[in-house]
Amino acid sequence: MKTLMPYALAASLCLPVTQPGAHPHIFVDVALRFTADGEGRLAEVEVTWSYDDFFSLLILSDMGLDPDGDSVLSAAELATLKGFDLVEWPEGFEGDLFMYQGETKIALDHPVPTGATLRDGRIIATHTRSFGPLSGEPLRVEAYDPTYYVAYSLAGPITLPGGCAHKITKPDLDESQEKFRQMLSGMTAEEEFAGVDVGNLYSDSLTVTCTAPS
Repeated sequence: MKTLMPYALAASLCLPVTQPGAHPHIFVDVALRFTADGEGRLAEVEVTWSYDDFFSLLILSDMGLDPDGDSVLSAAELATLKGFDLVEWPEGFEGDLFMYQGETKIALDHPVPTGATLRDGRIIATHTRSFGPLSGEPLRVEAYDPTYYVAYSLAGPITLPGGCAHKITKPDLDESQEKFRQMLSGMTAEEEFAGVDVGNLYSDSLTVTCTAPS
């Protein structure tokens, strides 16, 4: 993950994955809400990232928020938190969200932060990204960090316009670990140190199918 976080963990997020078995350090539940344009074509997605409680605590501490630890943020603190994970957007970084129609990769516009809150000790941040508009072939969506330092789970909800349906396919983790070990076995020490992109091996896959607009 080349980094979403401009705070204390920024350097650690750039560490290469060189362990015998790939394992993440930050866990994020993902919800997606797709909207359509006036012609019924998918055109925008609102992305919700719910960070694990430990990482949330680190971010709050680093930003000097919730000093009393009551998990209640003031309006000013929420305004400060909004968009915290979108501050640094390096060239080539794709926001850990990938969309395809067939073999065609869909370009997503730069994210626009829409909100942030703290619930049960977890930071929940939202942003929107526009694209398309798309119609026709099913849409395949994957949320993952290529380095697998961050593990994303399509925990949902997945919200779609009328006429659309979705299916989530979970990865076979044993198979993914074996593929990862095979990748490492064919790499030099220098290549391992530079890092290896394996996040796609562990990602959920969302398929969205919509009826053609009338």
